[in-house]
Amino acid sequence: MFGRRTAQAEAPAAPAAAAKPKKPAPTQAKPKAQKPSPAPEAASAPPRVAKPATTTGSGGAQPVEIGGRSDEYFQTKTTIFNALIDTIDLSQLAQLDTESAAEEIRDIVNEIISIKNVQMSIAEQEALLQDICNDVLGYGPLEPLLARDDIADIMVNGASRVFIEVGGKIQLTNVRFRDNAQLMNICQRIVSQVGRRVDEASPICDARLPDGSRVNVIAPPLSIDGAALTIRKFKKDKLKISDLVNFGSISPEGARVLEIVGHCRVNTLISGGTGSGKTTLLNCMTGFIENDERIITCEDAAELQLQQPHVVRLETRPPNLEGQGEVTMRDLVKNCLRMRPERIIVGEVRGPEAFDLLQAMNTGHDGSMGTLHANSPREALQRVESMITMGGYNLPSKTIREMIVGSIDVVIQAARLRDGSRRITHVTEVLGTEGDTIITQDLFIYDMDGEDDAGNIVGKHKSTGIARPAFWDRARYYGKEAELAAALDAASE
Repeated sequence: MFGRRTAQAEAPAAPAAAAKPKKPAPTQAKPKAQKPSPAPEAASAPPRVAKPATTTGSGGAQPVEIGGRSDEYFQTKTTIFNALIDTIDLSQLAQLDTESAAEEIRDIVNEIISIKNVQMSIAEQEALLQDICNDVLGYGPLEPLLARDDIADIMVNGASRVFIEVGGKIQLTNVRFRDNAQLMNICQRIVSQVGRRVDEASPICDARLPDGSRVNVIAPPLSIDGAALTIRKFKKDKLKISDLVNFGSISPEGARVLEIVGHCRVNTLISGGTGSGKTTLLNCMTGFIENDERIITCEDAAELQLQQPHVVRLETRPPNLEGQGEVTMRDLVKNCLRMRPERIIVGEVRGPEAFDLLQAMNTGHDGSMGTLHANSPREALQRVESMITMGGYNLPSKTIREMIVGSIDVVIQAARLRDGSRRITHVTEVLGTEGDTIITQDLFIYDMDGEDDAGNIVGKHKSTGIARPAFWDRARYYGKEAELAAALDAASE
């Protein structure tokens, strides 16, 4: 039954997971014992089993066990997978839907285990069946990591080193790929689902998973030790502002003020460092938008999970191999103005599109929001000024600052503290200019008192005592002034 191995790679099976064609008639023969044609990227040598990493490189900690896979298990899996590829016709498998294809794979693997007389327990056999189905139809070794909701980031540094972030701390795992070729196939499978590609000619790619999780791939020759894959995971259940209160990211009174800010169409800029929770906070802020408003989102990779019924989602596009066809964030923001938006949400402001976003905020699109990388509210405003200058606008600094003051009402600063916790550290209003200086005032700040015996940061959110913020009149216009006063009074006690 088993002939010479043809070194078929997993990539041709991807259409079974992506396209999901209709299942053929029951009379169709099972796709067994037919030799597939070799894939273009196939290698003649048998797959190399990557050796597991034994230390993290910092302190010599043992890797975190994911699924309890041993070296013998990986060797057995490689042997059976090679026999499967020799046996199955991937061209026929691609014509089946995902469930039918998985059933065929499981049947053939069970036969291979029986013929080769592999000694395995029922639990090990079930784990093997699931892993091989994941390799052919899914994301391979990444599947158990993607299934865990407590993992915030997955970082793959080549085939043999996979790190995860749990609770704000990075840990090495025992998860590994057979070789760099399998890792590259998984990367190509991920990016192809959103119409992008990654290879030697185009080695850097931003993409996303179906649930919105952000994906970045950088492939050889730019990545020396094999492809580097980074996934910023999203929780299955969308977080709400009440969840941030439970986590201690913001006080209940501060959350109430943020709710009023979102409801009363106050132009908001969310600032923070990498991994500080900017996108999560932006998702929470959009939850206060009314269902009858038309919202347009502009993102490099569509991550926002808005729940309103009238949402238009736009995504940038990289250039093709000839360097043509690129659609930038600025192109999207400029086009938004022709789409009759009521709110414009920019996933991340990082370039000249800052000018167009400020123009939108200043021309009747109140309540627009965006995020950017900065370490304080004042630095965020300085970065907006720098990004406008990057666009080649020959405007005096005073004019740019007056535009910033006239457009942005509130800056919310998020930070990830050294214990891995995420906190909203400032809720700051933009008041105006005095000479060439932008004047701001803090409504809430996070005051750190120290740390406990477990090394966790101890602190609390405090009101600065501002009784009437600058957006008081806007809150009164929407009938929210009593709630705003009550929240500020409660925070001052």
